[in-house]
Amino acid sequence: MPETSASIASFWNAFAASFDEEADHGLRDPHVKAAWAERLRSWMPASPADVLDLGCGTGSLSLVLAEQGHRPVGVDLAPLMVEQARRKLTAAGFDATMMVGDASDPPARAGTAFDVILSRHLLWTLPDPQEALRRWIGLLRPGGRLVLVEGRWATAEPGEDRPYEVEPESMPWMGGVEAERLLAALRPLVETARVEPLHDPALWGRAVQDERYAVVAFA
Repeated sequence: MPETSASIASFWNAFAASFDEEADHGLRDPHVKAAWAERLRSWMPASPADVLDLGCGTGSLSLVLAEQGHRPVGVDLAPLMVEQARRKLTAAGFDATMMVGDASDPPARAGTAFDVILSRHLLWTLPDPQEALRRWIGLLRPGGRLVLVEGRWATAEPGEDRPYEVEPESMPWMGGVEAERLLAALRPLVETARVEPLHDPALWGRAVQDERYAVVAFA
């Protein structure tokens, strides 16, 4: 769907310069960064692990992973986001690969065998999230894991949760996905999966009322 991809890339390109102003995006607040670092450490295998960060945005989580000794590869559809990610990782002294590509179907040059595939708030942007999950699992090494940070945004009113110029049916999880719905999609594809609520205000820089969680699934 080239029109859909172009709309998504254009939308996030427009936010690239200001994206990191959100506490959980830029992780500029040391307390917020520490909270995410603790969660990532609990979800990751022993370092160094090969981690594919899908929908990497400006690379904040990739940076934390690199600081923890892992080998992140970032993929994002928005070129200006990827540019920010490259600058961030390079400025911190890491030679990590950050590339433009479709996170739902990662380019082969990103790699084909990972210990972990990580995504945060990505599934709602995808035209076929269930097919994307199948592809991602196919990129995991035996015993590898998916780490999916997701939510259902209760703050969105009906008809107001469509930031892209696309038909609503082209993005079935627009507005987020409930944990139980995501688990139901994953059960036929993985050995085990668990849900971890993410309501701690330290992760977001503020209190949140909507559903936020992580799913850790093992292939």
